[in-house]
Amino acid sequence: MISFFPALFLLFLIAIATSYCVTIVIRKIFFSIGILDRPHLYPVEGDRPPAPYSLGVILWVTLVILSPLLFFLFDFNDVLTRRFIIFLALGGLVTAISFLDDMDTIGKIGFSIPPWVRLLFQIAIGAVVGITSIKISYLSNIFGEGIIFLDQYFSTFHIGDIGITVYYIPVLVTIFWYVLVMNALNWSDGIPGLTGGFSLVSFLILMGLALKLYLLDATLPSQENSRFVLALLMILIPTTFFLTRQDIHRTGLMGDSGTMMLAFSLATLSIIAWGKIATAIAVLWIYLIDLFYVVSMRILSGKNPMKGDRTHHLHYRLMELGLSPSVTRNFIFALSFLFGVSAIFLDTNGKIILILMLGVIVVFLTKILTLMEKAWWRKSKQR
Repeated sequence: MISFFPALFLLFLIAIATSYCVTIVIRKIFFSIGILDRPHLYPVEGDRPPAPYSLGVILWVTLVILSPLLFFLFDFNDVLTRRFIIFLALGGLVTAISFLDDMDTIGKIGFSIPPWVRLLFQIAIGAVVGITSIKISYLSNIFGEGIIFLDQYFSTFHIGDIGITVYYIPVLVTIFWYVLVMNALNWSDGIPGLTGGFSLVSFLILMGLALKLYLLDATLPSQENSRFVLALLMILIPTTFFLTRQDIHRTGLMGDSGTMMLAFSLATLSIIAWGKIATAIAVLWIYLIDLFYVVSMRILSGKNPMKGDRTHHLHYRLMELGLSPSVTRNFIFALSFLFGVSAIFLDTNGKIILILMLGVIVVFLTKILTLMEKAWWRKSKQR
């Protein structure tokens, strides 16, 4: 058996080659069978040729292809093996449902999946994850030392000889977490490459967190969970990179199949990474708070909170100030990376303060920049 870090590096190199080849193959297949987007429906993109759509399936396909290598290189225990099987199975369902939604978007099927059905599906995913061994069973106590356990209330059900224990509060918290992350990341899809790049930054922060835990926490559960998360990230990071690159250059679009699989992966890995939800929130907080802000503004304006617009999201507000899409995208990447790296080295109270600061920045950033711009113009006129 190869030692851990050389095995990790080898997996990363193979994942780069595999995801690159899978991207080329699936792009050609989608071209040949006409799974292409419809740029003429979007005024700002109407002059470009159609590109392969729903390339996000590459994430799940690459994971399936490399799963035998994953178990060949790393000796995972039975719990982590079961978690990977659950992750792969649910990831396949997320990808399949999202692919159908993408086919409706480009007019390839004669039916659509209503928003309430997608929401119920997200709740079901969170429930299955919460009932299995992957769940949020405790939270750090933000008002003092130690942690708050959530698994005091439970019931055990028997199906034949199989006993299933359901922990009520962890299941509800896990459902809320999945619904929150999936919708927050979905709403970040407003600029080419933004969702993929934002996910890539989040994966890098989770990698830093897992590496820190692996090096500093010698307990067996922490070591095993960290190795598991790092191994999966070695596959997800290069695949996400290639998808993001395609999305930015509009040579291929990941669609909902990519967005939802990325969100599912982020939500799951942040739980497995020794339950460091506060760190994951610090990374994802830009679009978590953006979700709450957008919904609130739509309700206050008397609009349907679930109906899209090009006004309230952070990236649209920044572009209204004159920033280009690329500058807006890079600014959001830099902000999320800065706060994510800071969260890795902070205690729980520090993370709470960081999250509150980032929330204020997301809500009031465009107003602050507007005031600064007006002040600059006044000074320039006085000169």
